[in-house]
This record gives sequence, C-alpha cells and structure tokens, in this order.
Amino acid sequence: MKKYLVLFLILLYSGSFAQPKKLALLNAHLFNGVDNRIQTNTIIFINGRLIERIGKTGDAIPSDYEVIDCQGNYILPGLIDAHSHLDNLESAKRALATGVTSVRTAGVSAYQDVSLMQLSLQGKIAGPDVIPAGVYVSPDLEETILADVRLASLINGVKTDDELRLLVNVNIDRGAKVIKTRGTERAGRPDTDPREQVYTEHQLRVVVEEASKRGIPVMVHAHGDEGARAAVKAGAKSIEHGTFLSEETLKLMKSKGTFLVPTFITLEDLTQPGGDYMGPVLELRGKFMMPQAEQVFRKARELGVPIATGADNGYSSSTTSRISLECQHFVRMGMTPYEAIQSATTVAAKLLGIDQSTGKIIPGFEADLILVPGNPQQEVRYLQDVLLVISNGQVALKRIPFGLPDK
Repeated sequence: MKKYLVLFLILLYSGSFAQPKKLALLNAHLFNGVDNRIQTNTIIFINGRLIERIGKTGDAIPSDYEVIDCQGNYILPGLIDAHSHLDNLESAKRALATGVTSVRTAGVSAYQDVSLMQLSLQGKIAGPDVIPAGVYVSPDLEETILADVRLASLINGVKTDDELRLLVNVNIDRGAKVIKTRGTERAGRPDTDPREQVYTEHQLRVVVEEASKRGIPVMVHAHGDEGARAAVKAGAKSIEHGTFLSEETLKLMKSKGTFLVPTFITLEDLTQPGGDYMGPVLELRGKFMMPQAEQVFRKARELGVPIATGADNGYSSSTTSRISLECQHFVRMGMTPYEAIQSATTVAAKLLGIDQSTGKIIPGFEADLILVPGNPQQEVRYLQDVLLVISNGQVALKRIPFGLPDK
C-alpha cells in the first residue's frame, strides 16, 4: 500500500498524470491550416506539448518516438469552438471526440470553465484548452448569483455602472479571460424576443472599458441589430449570433475589426426535435431565423467581416450541435471548404488571442490536431468522422487502425 501511495505522490507532483510523449504520425496527408493545399505522405513529429517538425515518409524516426500510422488519412489543426458553454469533465471529453481542441466559453454557472482551463494547462486532462468567461454579465443573474459570495449585492439585478463593474471584476478575479455580456434577448426561450435590446450602448461601454483596464476582451450576445450595433460601437471583440444584423452594422464591424460568430447550427437545432431546444414556438422561430441568418452570413462574407465557428452548446449527451456541422453550413452558404476550415482554426484562433500558439500545424505550435478519413478541402463533411485527436501532445481519441486487434 505504501508503494502505491509513493507512486501517487510522484505522479501528483510531476504536474500531470498523463505526460505527453514523443510521437511520430506516419503516412499522413497534411493540411497545415496555412497553405491552401495538401502536403502528401508527411510525418509529423511531436515532442511533449509541441509540434517539433514536419518530415516526409521515409525519414528516419528515432527509437524513442511512438509511431502512429495514419494510414493515408488527412491531418489538419484541431477545431476551435468560439462559443461554448462547456462546464464539466465528461463534456470536455465529448468535445475532444468531435475534434474540438480549444473552446471559448460564453457563460457558465459557477466558474467550472476556469477549472477546466487550469486542468488543461497543467496537463491533467488532454483538453480542450479553455478561454473562460465565467458568469454571464446579464441583467438578471438568476441562479448564477450563487457562483461567488461577492455577487450577493446583485440579487436585484445588474444594471447600474457600479453593478456592471463589480461583476466584470469578480469574473476576472476568478480567472475569466473573456467577458460575455448581452446586447439583446435570447432566441432559445419561448418567452423572449431575440431582437429586443437589453443593455444600452452606455452600459455595454462600461463593461468593455472596465474589462479593458485588465486586458480582457468582451463578447456580446446579440441577435437584434440595434443591440449589436450598440455593442460594436462600445468596442466589443465579437458579436455572437447576429441574426438580424443590417448592412450598416456589418460595415461598422468590418471597419472596427469586429468578429461575427453566427452559431448557425444552433438555429437549426431550434427547428429539429431533440438536441438542446424543443417546442413549437422555438421550432417556428428557428424556421424564420435560419434564412435571415443566412442572408447576414452571405453579406458578412462579401464585406470581409471575419467569421469564426461556434456551436453554442455544453457538449451534453443530448446535444446535436457540432463545429463540423457548422463548417458544413458555412460551405453551403458560400464559403469554400478552405475558408470554412480556416473559420474553425486560424480565424477562430485570432479571435481568441491564441493564434501564436494553435490553429496551425507548424513547428513550435501546440500539438492540437485531428485526423479525418478524406480530404476536407474537397469535402468538408469529412470533419464529422474524426479518427484521431491529439490535444496538447496527448492522444485524446484514437480510432485507427480499423482492422481486428492482435490476439
């Protein structure tokens, strides 16, 4: 018993229960996230958490590297979900299984996203890496009032300048790396109108300015145009959803470099049985909103507004929204597969402020990558069938080879 206790303590203080290994990914066709082409028959060398170098099939592989034969399948950067509500370990595993290796949360109940961030940074879980938002800055905190004792004074609402500043700072104190606030009401509740503005431009500016004092960006939920325009004027980093955006607001976003995260797959969820949203009011609402959101998407792309992927779910066991399906919608609505994949990798990485460490498969970047069974630049649906996930150098999912195991 004593022997096992000593082993446990060694593992505990080594910083990780699953240290990344040296890996050589053999026989892989590579889309590196940068070049609009496929590099054939490559070897990706991974050392610890980082990509060490890119070689060619036939290069010598040192004996201390574990070899994974990719069997001629296609490697690309891990996908990024820029609008998630990830808040538990099982859901983190499900996110990884869909090929998502980085997420930005958009509000959770009690700073679980901050803990997930730390577990991933410390290597105690493979990932995904998390940019946490903490508690949603909204007029009524409801049950999230219980997330921190300092929020008790906000029991009657979060509306005044001082109340907004308090919540922003409690979030940042607790480890939030982005602030999520509200420009308009929700689409996913039958008793609210998603076009109705919630916070004024002044209130949104208070949130943005208070967060910026500590170097933290702000993401703003806004379906309606007035609330979104107020958020853009106030300095929001991104508009989430943006279903009813006008051309005027989109042009303003382009001029200010504001990102759009349309979460189109969530509108589809409204129209379908199962998933996260159900009911006749939401079904009819979704059917009306989807064509409207498509018009906005096409205009945003035409104007050059940067567009990033977000699935807007917590990766529960019942959710049907996926970044791979969001990419498929992007292609259907006019993007090339290359553009859609960039929205889920390099563009999303830039929005999250992690574009110097992930979103590309190049030496020195984090080893965040996935393997799919066909060329995603020819057919983006291959993103739905993830065969291998490596996050921060750790193998999080491995479904190859397909043959029978050795006896």
